[in-house]
Amino acid sequence: MKINFNRVTDKELKQKISDILAIAQQELKVKDNIVVNITFVGEKRIRELNRQFRNVDRVTDVLSFPMFEPNEVKSGEMLDFNVQSDIGDIVICKKRAMWQAKEYGHSLLREICFLSLHGFLHVLGYDHIEKDDEKVMFELQDKILTKAKMER
Repeated sequence: MKINFNRVTDKELKQKISDILAIAQQELKVKDNIVVNITFVGEKRIRELNRQFRNVDRVTDVLSFPMFEPNEVKSGEMLDFNVQSDIGDIVICKKRAMWQAKEYGHSLLREICFLSLHGFLHVLGYDHIEKDDEKVMFELQDKILTKAKMER
């Protein structure tokens, strides 16, 4: 997997996000030729994106923009195995992550890693709209964070 980091400069943070997404990729048996883009933005920009794409006029912590329909990446059916396939974008509001880390009593590193994983799962087609889907997604998050030694 290749991760393009935009506006992310901290080497330790990049490495930890890469490690967690690699664990997720392995756990979910996603092919290795995927590309995901992670961008940090401010509150104003994430609010604009949230309003534009979700019709929700407020700041949020993470937004995901998958390039494929749910389950297409997980099944591998949309991926050309000879070239890298861009599967989507994850946009994180660092200021909101800082606030949430403080609110939940854990490190900023842990919060951003969690948001990156959460966004990655959305890009792969997971969601938490229905209770059954939420259970699956949140159990996966917990399992992957535990494997990465980043439990709450």
